Amino acid sequence: MDKQEFLRALGDLRKDFDSSVVNPGSFECKKCTQCTTCMFCNDCKGCYRCTHCTNCEQCAHASHSISCRYCHNCSYCTDCDNCSSSAYLVLSSSCVDCTYCFGCVGLGRKDYHILNEPYGREEYYKIIGDLKRALGIR
Repeated sequence: MDKQEFLRALGDLRKDFDSSVVNPGSFECKKCTQCTTCMFCNDCKGCYRCTHCTNCEQCAHASHSISCRYCHNCSYCTDCDNCSSSAYLVLSSSCVDCTYCFGCVGLGRKDYHILNEPYGREEYYKIIGDLKRALGIR
């Protein structure tokens, strides 16, 4: 096999994979593609070992998250990307080991933050309730 044959065969494999709707090892996933060992997910793509997620892409070990991309080990996150080991984040990016953050970017080990600013627990819930209504988020 020469270089050209190899590259053509590799290109064919990638093309076949990109159009594949197989979800190996997944259980009760609906409209998901290329997800592996996921359970009870809907409309996800390229995820690994996620459960109860909707419209997520390239996430791993996520649960109960919606519209997240490239998140790892996150739970109950919405519209987040590149976050890891976090929970209850909304519209956040590149946060690590965070909980209850709304519209935050690049935080590590923070709780109850809005736009990277800290808030008390009660004040946080009041403000995000108003923000969610204004932004049309459930």
